[in-house]
Amino acid sequence: AAAERPPTVTITNHKKKTSHLGGQGFPNSSYIPLDRDRSVSPFPAGGYHDREGLTGPSSFRQSTSSRIMYMPSSKWTWSFLLIAVCQAAIGLGLEGYVFAKFQISLASQARKTTQSRTIPTYLALFIFGFIYQLALVWDALRLKNTIQVIGLCLYNLGLLIYATVQYDQIDRAVQVLNQNAEISPGFGQDVKPFLVAVPCVLALGTIAFSFVAWKLYDEFAWSIYKHISADLRLKRRYLVYQIYIALLKFDFFFFLGFTVQFVVVVREHTSNIEFALTIAAIPVTIAILLAAAWFTRRESTLGMCSTIVLYFGAMAYFLFKLVRMYDMDNPARVEDYEPARKSLTTFAVITLLLLILTIVNCAWCTANFNKGLKPHIQRRRVIGDEDKSYAYERRHNSLGGAHAMGAVPARMTID
Repeated sequence: AAAERPPTVTITNHKKKTSHLGGQGFPNSSYIPLDRDRSVSPFPAGGYHDREGLTGPSSFRQSTSSRIMYMPSSKWTWSFLLIAVCQAAIGLGLEGYVFAKFQISLASQARKTTQSRTIPTYLALFIFGFIYQLALVWDALRLKNTIQVIGLCLYNLGLLIYATVQYDQIDRAVQVLNQNAEISPGFGQDVKPFLVAVPCVLALGTIAFSFVAWKLYDEFAWSIYKHISADLRLKRRYLVYQIYIALLKFDFFFFLGFTVQFVVVVREHTSNIEFALTIAAIPVTIAILLAAAWFTRRESTLGMCSTIVLYFGAMAYFLFKLVRMYDMDNPARVEDYEPARKSLTTFAVITLLLLILTIVNCAWCTANFNKGLKPHIQRRRVIGDEDKSYAYERRHNSLGGAHAMGAVPARMTID
């Protein structure tokens, strides 16, 4: 008997057309007209096109919107972040204990004296320093900013110097309070081990930060290479820009630290006009720093020149304060600054050094304007591992491609 022939299937003309267009008819076909909104995928979730990564840019936006918070992705970025968290946790615990112990031990009649305000000011400023450092660490890792990572090592060294000065200043304040019977007699001995432990923790943290920063230098160098390309002159200009932005972030902390100490500790010995000007300087400084970063990104020469003039005004302000603290022609005023003179001097000197570096880099950034760096700064974004598979899709859509492009499938499907 003749072998039975398999049944034939007749495909009508209209089915052939819909088969070529994705097995579906309009309007659910895989064909997307040029005038259709490409931000809305025409395919249902969980279908064939969704499984094959062809559902258009909306799926990419959903995947990235769920990852707003940056998370470290390598061993050394995790190490840098964990060192900062551990150091901050230990430092905040030590400073918090000293602060609580001081508040309990202080007599009620001593609440308004200069010495009683000195210790809480130092402790509060130190606590803010640790919290601000955590924010800078997260920001440096998120941007893969090598310069800011190195700056954080120097920032930690500055906190170490301040911790050493803090121990001496608190010890002197406690001696005065003991003489006036305004604090519990055993307070100084009780908190001494904790005050000594703070600089030890910071010294260990500085060493650990420096080692991990050396490892991150190689890791982040490739990110800058991918972003800026191999143009050495452009990379140097971008390096100057990174240094300038990092300096602005560190300027904020040291200027704020000096101002807060001056306002709280030396309040009773300053005129109302000087006190009001000092308070007004805080928001003005924040506005200047934000405007300085904005002028740099927009390459505004006039704005940068105005900023340099303001930097020189800030230098004059700190030099004026230093002269007043050590002007022996007015011994009474020098005595007024005594409770916080070492700490104020430390912050003033560090801020002056930072201002000099900031002015130099500001002028350097201005000289680099209109030389090809602005487009790279405007679209600065380091692509993480989770975004690499969508790199072509993002570039294609940004160029105004007519068709919605998804991730390229890992295999070729032949129907």
